[in-house]
Amino acid sequence: MVIFPAFAFHFLIFILTTLPLGNSQPTLNSVEQESVYQLLESLNPDLQWRSLFPDDLCSSAPHGVVCDYPTDAKTLHIIELNFGYVSDYNPNPTCTPNSTLLDPTLLSSFPHLRKLFFYNCFTHQPVSLPDISRVGSEIEEFVFIDNPALFGSLSDNIGNMKSLRRLIITGTNVSGEIPAGLGELANLEEATLSRNSFSGDMTENLSKLKKLKVLDLSYNKFTGDLPESIGGLENLLKLDLSCNGFSGGFPESMEGLTGLELLDLSENRFGNCGVPLFLSKMSKLKGLFLSGNELGGVIPDIWENLRGVEGIGLSRLGLVGEIPSSMGVFLGNVSYLGLDNNKLTGEVPKEFEKLGLLSELNLSNNNLSGMLPFSAGFLGKFGGKLRVERNPGLCVDEGVIKSFSRTRGLVQAK
Repeated sequence: MVIFPAFAFHFLIFILTTLPLGNSQPTLNSVEQESVYQLLESLNPDLQWRSLFPDDLCSSAPHGVVCDYPTDAKTLHIIELNFGYVSDYNPNPTCTPNSTLLDPTLLSSFPHLRKLFFYNCFTHQPVSLPDISRVGSEIEEFVFIDNPALFGSLSDNIGNMKSLRRLIITGTNVSGEIPAGLGELANLEEATLSRNSFSGDMTENLSKLKKLKVLDLSYNKFTGDLPESIGGLENLLKLDLSCNGFSGGFPESMEGLTGLELLDLSENRFGNCGVPLFLSKMSKLKGLFLSGNELGGVIPDIWENLRGVEGIGLSRLGLVGEIPSSMGVFLGNVSYLGLDNNKLTGEVPKEFEKLGLLSELNLSNNNLSGMLPFSAGFLGKFGGKLRVERNPGLCVDEGVIKSFSRTRGLVQAK
């Protein structure tokens, strides 16, 4: 048994506690640490962020500040910044009514940033939309939701952000045209730019967006015709262009959008082109909404191929002719059907009683005639969501109404 002298033992302890270890914990880049503090102080100056989180922010940080942890690195970097209360399950640093970005160039201090998220942060103090091209070339998600005091426009250099997968700017006052560079983002999967003040034409340069699944430009001020290149978005699942000023007809190339699950072109100025027949090729559709466009023509008999549709809006289209009975035969999954405010004639198809999931039906303000062919049991599904008024020639069986008294006053023929 070997016994160490006391001085040797103390010397060994000294060596172990003073020499640096080879596997010391990597720390956050000091510039990024300071920039995070400044961002937090801009968004919520009421909190003492430096006192609450005095240590390295990669070892102790508020939820929403995320670092990378490469095994071979001595310096860590910020890869996610998420601000604004979403829910108790995602307790990001909260914002205040006076939140601002005192120094927008701070975002360029995070060259490895992959996700930037602001929810309901900029509500009173005007803030300029950061130039996405200065955030960093590794950015994958650029998200601003419900920030009404956010102004500015998208950078022309957006095409340089080759890693971008999600571009979400919704509920802001961001304006201007969509730069052509958007069409250069080959990895883009979602472009949600709804409820803003964007204007101008839709960019023609869409052919490279082969990975795009969501294109939502609703509630803006866009105008002009839809480009032929829109048909090249072969992986698109959702196309929502509602509540704009788009005009003209529908490009025939749209028949290539066979994977669409939601198509919403309502409340625009499309006109004199009829309900497009190419819809029959979109067999995966669950939502089809064209209301508020003067399309004219008849309701085409295309429903055999659209059996999965759950909601259909064909209101205020200037439609004429009769309602195809095939709608009642094949639309077994539909829960909402709006055909109101057209010029439809003839009788309501008795086949509609086969629509077992239908819970809201609006046939009002047409020229329908004959007896409403619905039983008391069928009427009982609707509550107040069956509208047939302002069809002067349409009659309702009083015996049916009496057997289901709750519908009195809700189902009216005049």
